[in-house]
Amino acid sequence: MRVCIIGSSGHANFVFQGVDQDPSIQVVGVAPGSDGEDVGKFLQAAQKRGQQPQRYDDYRKMLDELQPDIVAVNCHFGDHGKVNFEVLSRGMHLFAEKPLATTMEELAVLKREYDRSGAEVAAMFGLRYNPAFYTAWHAVQEGKVGEVRLINAQKSYRLGSRPEFFKHRQSYGGTIPWVGSHAIDWIYWFAGQEFVSVMAHHSTTANRGLGSMEMTALCHFKLTNEVFASVNIDYLRPSTAETHGDDRVRVAGTKGVIEVLHGKAYLVSEDEQGTKELPLMENQGIFYDFVKQVRGEGKCLVSAKDSFVVTEACLRAREAADKEQIVYF
Repeated sequence: MRVCIIGSSGHANFVFQGVDQDPSIQVVGVAPGSDGEDVGKFLQAAQKRGQQPQRYDDYRKMLDELQPDIVAVNCHFGDHGKVNFEVLSRGMHLFAEKPLATTMEELAVLKREYDRSGAEVAAMFGLRYNPAFYTAWHAVQEGKVGEVRLINAQKSYRLGSRPEFFKHRQSYGGTIPWVGSHAIDWIYWFAGQEFVSVMAHHSTTANRGLGSMEMTALCHFKLTNEVFASVNIDYLRPSTAETHGDDRVRVAGTKGVIEVLHGKAYLVSEDEQGTKELPLMENQGIFYDFVKQVRGEGKCLVSAKDSFVVTEACLRAREAADKEQIVYF
């Protein structure tokens, strides 16, 4: 399986986790996808594993010359749409940083190209594979909480130092589509329903000179079957915190409640007394899962539909926050 990597601004390290599982996965080329990107870290990661990918300055030339099976795209977020289009227009399988695009217009073009291409697509919603979230989702699928009625999700990060492109909406895309996308994905994944409407707010206050980058956001979604869900997002986690992120989800159903908190999954159910900490389940990881789908050996936990639907939900939530009004799907 031949893989090219475009960009260095996201989570293409997922590719190397897959290489470690299956050395037949070969990274054959690396190129920047946005101005100023340094792809050296991915070249080094490949070389450390005994691989010798070619470095290109022009990712289009790389795709045309190397003809990879899969392309991992993780450039500046505002460039996702156009780079992803170049991949799909060549009929290549796309493993893309989220969101897939940062405008509704680009997303519509990308969806049409996907429908035409016959390629497989998965966005890098790698937190589905985190053992605590994976375990909680399985418990919901098994009916442990009954019918899902309410979901609350959280993404809280340390601010740290952020590159220049984070300061501008055009290149960054917004905190809801970037940070919030994981939590919005959990909502869609756990609920098993479709999005109906969203209201939201976001703020650049106290962003320490980072231009238009939002520091806080709050979203309220309505889904089919009158399932409600909220997402709170912030860059306010102190630098002294033990971990970079504080990711949480609470799923309340007709038979119980399951929560993911501090890397563990807790269930309260009418079937048992008290709160039960669930034993964590392991899995094979997102990129290897996607490779197996491309090979026809199974289905990736993140589908193309999931990738497009959640991207749309992120963009509509950002629109709701910009306009301060309810936006309908």
